Amino acid sequence: MQLLNRDRSPLLPERHPTPDFFVCDIFDAAPKGDMASMEHPVFSLSTKPDLRVRRYENGDSYIEIKPSSDGLATVHDRDVLIYCISQLMVAINEEREVSQVVRFKAHDLLKATNRMTNGQGYEALKAAFERLAGTRISTNIVSGGLEEFETFGLIERAKVVRETREGRMQEVEVKLSDWVFSAIKQQEVLTLHRNYFRLRKPMERRIYEIARKHCGRQGEWRIGLQKLQLKCGSTSTSKEFRRLVRAIVLEDRLHQHIPDYSIDLTEDDMVVFKNRSSTLQEERTTCQGPRIRPETYSVAREAAPGWDIYLIEQEWRNWMASGPTDGLRDADQAFLGFCRRWYERKGTAT
Repeated sequence: MQLLNRDRSPLLPERHPTPDFFVCDIFDAAPKGDMASMEHPVFSLSTKPDLRVRRYENGDSYIEIKPSSDGLATVHDRDVLIYCISQLMVAINEEREVSQVVRFKAHDLLKATNRMTNGQGYEALKAAFERLAGTRISTNIVSGGLEEFETFGLIERAKVVRETREGRMQEVEVKLSDWVFSAIKQQEVLTLHRNYFRLRKPMERRIYEIARKHCGRQGEWRIGLQKLQLKCGSTSTSKEFRRLVRAIVLEDRLHQHIPDYSIDLTEDDMVVFKNRSSTLQEERTTCQGPRIRPETYSVAREAAPGWDIYLIEQEWRNWMASGPTDGLRDADQAFLGFCRRWYERKGTAT
């Protein structure tokens, strides 16, 4: 059995300790990920080329992920999408026009995502572009009695606009897929803790994403070990997956390195996440207005099935902030009414 090192942090070193997420005069940005790929195991946990075709079904709906000859896009390749999504969300919040084409300096992305900025870092970034463009997603969307088939890549293309004499990328242009860009336009994104980029293990990153999506601001959230393995996309045996999760649990008890949430594994194979209230507490302080009772969130999930309730809450609070609230008698009922109208307008989240 592997012994834990009580002195060595399980987090990667902070390679670029700067206070801002972006280098280009954007100081209020925060890493953001799209909710759809937090829900589904789109990215591979493997550090070797993963050439398996994956298919996940939920009732009549399914999602299929197909690799290219370079393999599936990995959890670490997702950093590119997080960086692009974060940039575009800043622009949207500042009411600037956005498009599917995002141009940035490669060095800025490497710094923002805590990667090495040497030749190895640039080569790894090029490989990430190839896997992201090559990975194809096929899905059927069932809505209103109609079934639509759709297939797309995670990004449509990536282009190096300028290189140095040594051949290192300087400016890069990425065109996001319709799927990712639609999530951005509809603000179906969630803020991630900055230490996400310091998590060493791909499975730690994936487990954090799942907790961020499903636990959110709740005090606690539970999931069975078998279901967690499906959501992670792990191909390990059940015994090996349990061992991997237990190792993460023990390290987290020592170092509390998993951002935002503690993690525990019970004797009956339930994985329990508890909110640490770090980044999420900071988000709460920006939410002005009446408090919502904890039990109201359960009713809200039934009113808007499939949607992230905390995303809808933020939209509700933004809407409330635009007008007077003196006549508000019951904040919980007002929020539930907003959730029902949201679901009537937008339907089931995909």
